Amino acid sequence: MTVFNIFTLLGGLAFFLFGMSTMSNGLERVAGGKLERILGKMTDKPIKGLILGAGITATIQSSSAVTVMLVGLVNSGIMKLGQSVGVIMGSNIGTTITAWVLSLAGIDSDNFFVSLLKPSSFSPLVALAGIIMMMVAKKNRTKDVGAVLMGFAVLMFGMDLMSDAMNPLADSPKFAEIMVMFTNPLLGLLVGLGLTAVVQSSSATVGILQALSMTGGISFGMAIPIIMGQNIGTCITALISSIGVSKHAKRVSAVHVYFNLIGTTIWLSLYLILDAILNFAFTDTAIDPMGIALVHSIFNVATTVLLFPFSKFLEYLAVKTVKDKTNKNKKVFLDERLLATPSLAVAQCREYTSQMARLAADMLIQSVALIDNYNQKIADKLIEDEQKLDDYEDQLGTFLVRLSGSQLSDEDSNTVSTLLHTIGDFERIGDHALNIVNTAQEINTKEISFSAQATAELKVAVNAILEITGLTADAFCFDNTLLALEVEPLEQVIDGMVDEIKSRHISRLTGGNCTIELGFVLSDLLTNFERISDHCSNIAVCVLRIHDSVFDTHQYLNNYKNEGGEHFTKSFEGYLKKHRLPEFKTKGN
Repeated sequence: MTVFNIFTLLGGLAFFLFGMSTMSNGLERVAGGKLERILGKMTDKPIKGLILGAGITATIQSSSAVTVMLVGLVNSGIMKLGQSVGVIMGSNIGTTITAWVLSLAGIDSDNFFVSLLKPSSFSPLVALAGIIMMMVAKKNRTKDVGAVLMGFAVLMFGMDLMSDAMNPLADSPKFAEIMVMFTNPLLGLLVGLGLTAVVQSSSATVGILQALSMTGGISFGMAIPIIMGQNIGTCITALISSIGVSKHAKRVSAVHVYFNLIGTTIWLSLYLILDAILNFAFTDTAIDPMGIALVHSIFNVATTVLLFPFSKFLEYLAVKTVKDKTNKNKKVFLDERLLATPSLAVAQCREYTSQMARLAADMLIQSVALIDNYNQKIADKLIEDEQKLDDYEDQLGTFLVRLSGSQLSDEDSNTVSTLLHTIGDFERIGDHALNIVNTAQEINTKEISFSAQATAELKVAVNAILEITGLTADAFCFDNTLLALEVEPLEQVIDGMVDEIKSRHISRLTGGNCTIELGFVLSDLLTNFERISDHCSNIAVCVLRIHDSVFDTHQYLNNYKNEGGEHFTKSFEGYLKKHRLPEFKTKGN
């Protein structure tokens, strides 16, 4: 083996890792976060987490990425430690898919159709299709598919380069001497662990081992400890990602380490004991790429079957290892590690914005209730809630700006734009709710009371503003365009209603049937109602425009009001009838 073979080997490894990264990132974008989004909602039982972990890892082709994702989710408080255990086990199974794909490189047949299964036979065509899609396609999703194809082709090219570089080793006496050293299981375990810790990808090191096995110099006895060591080495990524996070996130890494460490200890010990007693015939048999994939799968599946019933015990070990402290580790609102998986980060930002929507709607319900029945405890709580909305806006805004710089799919990019527009509106609704609290406090302190007529009018306005806020929150949280279409007609009704109530108040004032002080209080309430309905309109338009790929909000709104046709008119008339003011009386205030 010459120095040029070493250059080729290193270059092949570089192509392999680049292809793996490109394919993994492309697959993650194509998935659009759909698999990851349900992690926090559908992992209440370990078996669900197991299935999801296997599915997500098989999709994005990286167990390390899944584990880092879990650290971020737990650190943000989105998931609990117990929910992550099953996912970790499933990710170890999902990562074996890569080894099976790479094992196709070992196919050797004169049959045309069988030869087509060999990646070196079809990967050039895959690369051609991929580059055409990346260059010609207009949609980002299609380009992402092209990136997946290109990543796969580059990965397989790197695999072939490594295999070609290692071919001369088959006839090298020095190589044979070195391979004898790996008959020591402990050394094989350490080599697998160390190499994976450096490369930070068990899939990559399995690929290197598969390329090396094509020389015929690797036996089952050598490969088994190395494969088991690779599973321990892959924990290094999770350990690195857990630096500086909460104790709960550190425990995710501890579960990952314990799972692989215990599984390796038990199965390697059992294998060595049985081999010493039974002297397995296959131990000295040369292993090929498909054999490595088989061993890799059997080990990970067997470890999962063995330890799955002891999920709670793994959680217990992690808690005992990373103990509680009365300390500095705080729950992080949105963990920066989520930026590594942009689609998941977008989904979590949307979830937090939905929480803003619900909080703002609840604040308004409680604040208008204080107008007739003031309660200081509720008022104090609403002040705290308004601060929460401010925190939401500050942190979400900062995170979304950073997220917008990531490589996003068209759908995620539109979602980020929508969230950046809507978080300010939800925060402002909270501000107006707090303004209503202050007005309610003034009414209570000064013992102000409206006349029966003004009270009846105000009640209609309150019902209308609560309905439009509820419609808006539901339209956003459920991404419901039908509900969003109802917001603008109701907003127009509220605008007209506010003008009419103000006009009636002026008539009462000029007739000497009302006081200026009452007028100021009423005006404050109506102004806040009108502003809240305006913000609801902005949010509804954002929900609608993302579906119609329109980004000029004002133009879209004008077109809907002017060209909404029968739907707009029918809804407007329905709300006008539903929220009709009581008959105006010229006497009384």
